[in-house]
Amino acid sequence: MLAATHRLRTGADFTHTVRSGVRQGRRNVVLYAAGTGTEASRFGFIVSKAVGNAVTRNLVKRRLREAAAATLRRHPTGIDVVVRALPASAQSTWAELTKDYESALGAALRRLGPGANVEGRGEETNRHDSGR
Repeated sequence: MLAATHRLRTGADFTHTVRSGVRQGRRNVVLYAAGTGTEASRFGFIVSKAVGNAVTRNLVKRRLREAAAATLRRHPTGIDVVVRALPASAQSTWAELTKDYESALGAALRRLGPGANVEGRGEETNRHDSGR
């Protein structure tokens, strides 16, 4: 479980991130990210009934939460992220879901650019930005 300081909890927080952030879609997820400067990174998840029954939805949420916890270790401050699980995520493996999440997050962070004040950016992301 993510600490309360690292969770998006209000509808306004979700709406702000989805509407003002960058969007990256993959087969299993659509990820929205917005820069927050020096505030703590926060994560929120949208898993609708289209994904499956309650057991399936909770499995997908647990997997996404674990991927978010790994992201939090690399990016403790600077981003708000909303992850919307698509129906295909119900049949995907842990490896497939994580790969789609990481791919979408990396692309979103590159699109946010250096002006977003995302701290703790990884070596790989900086390498891509240095050529611009």
